[in-house]
Amino acid sequence: MRNRIRKQSVRNIGIMVLLIVTISLTIIQSQQEKPINTNAGTVSVSTKKIEWGIKRNDNHEQPDVGSENRKVLEDNNGIALGNRESKAIYLTFDEGYEAGYTSQILEILKENEVKATFFLTAHYINTQEELVKQMIEDGHIIGNHTVNHKSMPSLTEEEIKKEVMDLHQSVYEKFGYEMKYIRPPKGEFSEKSLQVTNSLGYKTVMWSFAYEDWNEEKQPNEEKAKEKILNNLHNGEIMLLHGNSKTNTNILDTIIKEAKNTGYEFKSLDDFEQ
Repeated sequence: MRNRIRKQSVRNIGIMVLLIVTISLTIIQSQQEKPINTNAGTVSVSTKKIEWGIKRNDNHEQPDVGSENRKVLEDNNGIALGNRESKAIYLTFDEGYEAGYTSQILEILKENEVKATFFLTAHYINTQEELVKQMIEDGHIIGNHTVNHKSMPSLTEEEIKKEVMDLHQSVYEKFGYEMKYIRPPKGEFSEKSLQVTNSLGYKTVMWSFAYEDWNEEKQPNEEKAKEKILNNLHNGEIMLLHGNSKTNTNILDTIIKEAKNTGYEFKSLDDFEQ
């Protein structure tokens, strides 16, 4: 009798463990998928964080940006790579604050007749109005880098909208300029966050080249940085540089001139070729 009771207890415990595991897996799945309403009905959209990354080739071929990540991006009106047959480069800068180099960067761009896109945070907009005004007057594009530079997949839908649209409204009120391109802070997004920003009228712009240039305490060697950038020039490139980099500022003129000498053309995102 005792053996029978013991076996039944073990069986009951096994069933309880199975139920707990099943419920836990269901909860995890529900946290990564949120329903949204469409004309076709309710569908599940993933909130799983995607961290953008690239695998450089160093041979002027387009890099590997991850086929699945690229599909999620492009299915939601985002871009990371341009036309494979076009020797076009789309130059972009991320700037969360001013480190004293942007005036020189703007002068170099003007001398070389290059139009770039500057993705700016609220701090930059609120503290550097004259530089932002100059960017616009020089024909550059101002992009949305959100108010507080928070990882979008960690935010609710309402929080994403506030991070994007509060900055959008501020730029419009200060400069009469309407932004339309966005770069997710930290290179992180989800299918859900892309759909939210897309619904706000924004096109997400990732990149096909970047390197470790943002740390002011550990700036790259200028010669090595030039070699890395020039060896990775490729058709349809969206180049990401950080405006707080002394190295970038010092080598930018050379990079532009040498890229042009090898047949590349710097184009505006407004002229992007898919």
